[in-house]
Amino acid sequence: MNSIVTIIVLFFAVASCNPAPQGSTTTPVSLVSESSNIQPDGSFQYTFQESDGTEVQDVGTLKQIQVPNANGTGTEQVQVLVQTGSFSYPSPDGQQTQLNYTADETGFHPQGAHLPVAPVDPNNHQ
Repeated sequence: MNSIVTIIVLFFAVASCNPAPQGSTTTPVSLVSESSNIQPDGSFQYTFQESDGTEVQDVGTLKQIQVPNANGTGTEQVQVLVQTGSFSYPSPDGQQTQLNYTADETGFHPQGAHLPVAPVDPNNHQ
């Protein structure tokens, strides 16, 4: 569980180290609200809101799944972290940009109106 907390803290530390380009003027952003709840079983949730309109929400739980074992003769049960969340922020043109996501054993799955969409293959009849 400590590794989960460490990863979250490192993520926000790196995200907050975004230096302003030289010659630009920036307005300081303050934290308006924040809450977090970390449980002994490894589950957690956190939210925060900043004065510029940035908002972040995330919920994480542990899930048991079956995976092939190392020698390839069967399976074993392991825990994976499943996260569901969203974040929104003001874009440079003043519009609020929002991204919702899930992350689990199948990968990171973002959804947002600003994300590009792959073209549909007319020959793929699934």
